[in-house]
Amino acid sequence: MTHDQSQFDRRTVLRTTAGISLAGIAGCLNGSGSSDEMTSTNSDSDDQGILRQVAVEATTLVIKLGSGSAVEQLNLIQPNGELFGTREVATGVQRVSFEIGTAYDPGDYRVLAVHGDETVAETSLEIRPQLEIVDVGLFRNNPDKPWDEIYGESETDTKKNGEAFVTVANSGSGPEAVVELRFEGDVPNPSENPRGSGIHDRDAVVIPPSDKLDLFSSSFPFGAEIGEQAMGCSVTNNHGQFRITLEVRTTSKDIESKFNVQYSGSDVMHDCRIEMAEE
Repeated sequence: MTHDQSQFDRRTVLRTTAGISLAGIAGCLNGSGSSDEMTSTNSDSDDQGILRQVAVEATTLVIKLGSGSAVEQLNLIQPNGELFGTREVATGVQRVSFEIGTAYDPGDYRVLAVHGDETVAETSLEIRPQLEIVDVGLFRNNPDKPWDEIYGESETDTKKNGEAFVTVANSGSGPEAVVELRFEGDVPNPSENPRGSGIHDRDAVVIPPSDKLDLFSSSFPFGAEIGEQAMGCSVTNNHGQFRITLEVRTTSKDIESKFNVQYSGSDVMHDCRIEMAEE
């Protein structure tokens, strides 16, 4: 991971951080995504009104300074005590940002405002994602989803009939990237080892803080079993349980949810009713 340290020398670091225990962010941009939501952990965060707000907006840490603040430099510090980067602040500038991406270490961070040889203000915040699978559904039951935008109008309804989406919410204060989607258990076409990420046409999907996005599978977990002519949702038993697993980048801990599924219908078209399993 490459840290943003090219614009300062060792003497600058020692000058601006002397006597201060360092903690903060290590980050580099991996993945893509956007959100108009801003997750703020501090408002009016210091007594002098210099650091008016420190917040996470999509994959960017945004610092808003008070009007007339005498600040020459901002230092961003990561949890292990190392400096992530620094920004020179021109006179009159009130908004400064650091791109943190989705490969940062979750934890508590500090922002230091420096003028001359003194740290004139500092504040801390926690940046940590919290993902949860909140819904899963099929093309046949959710035609209002943008299936044609995802797969193109050339795809037949028969092929999309076995397709599934997974809705993922991030209730945390930091962004997270989903890098693999798996369906395991009692589904016609499980994907314990999907090709690529298992997400249609994407290597990764960034879920910004306080946001919710749909992931579309690149496999057809509820399609006809391989070798069968049916249009999908055809399994030996009429009920079962399956698990959805998300592999993520930032926290390095898989996200899992279990679902009960009921299969019913004719030999050609089977209905699949899905509900969240009780823990």
